[in-house]
Amino acid sequence: MKIIGFIGMPGSGKSEASEVAKRMGLKVVIMGDIIRQETARLGLEPTDENLGKVGNVLRETDGPDAIARRSLDAAKGSGEDLVIVDGIRSKIEVDHFRANSDEFKLVEIWTPPEARLKRLASRRRSDDGAISYESLKRRESREMGWGMGEAIKAADARICNEGSIEGLRNSVRQFLRLCSGDLER
Repeated sequence: MKIIGFIGMPGSGKSEASEVAKRMGLKVVIMGDIIRQETARLGLEPTDENLGKVGNVLRETDGPDAIARRSLDAAKGSGEDLVIVDGIRSKIEVDHFRANSDEFKLVEIWTPPEARLKRLASRRRSDDGAISYESLKRRESREMGWGMGEAIKAADARICNEGSIEGLRNSVRQFLRLCSGDLER
């Protein structure tokens, strides 16, 4: 199985990149959904604080690759030859996917901080909470504490998301076509 992983800071466009992959008919596993499911199982509201705590607890109790292991199980369970994994947060997770797939490509979705802040404020997802520069910095700090900086350095490619949403979609489609070897998608 071949895996393409998306990584990027909050609000960078990973979810939109995943939507492009879904529209192309590719299977997408969202790592944050693993945490959301566990948060719901525990009867907690899906706030940024609760999701962060649950993510930390999973990593502390089941190991730093806990979410990657669960995501890989979901990817393998799909039976697909190519799976997109959205939301990688650490080099340990990158290493897990590299070691347990036939081929793994990591793609950073990069967006300037000012644009990410605006996008987070407009999308109104339950885990975004009250968006401010300070709240974004706290969230980034938590994710960097999981090893995201080292994971970003391990990226095989970068898609810059500085322009229009359609520009991002076109860049993602082009990249996925090249990686999948199927120019008809």
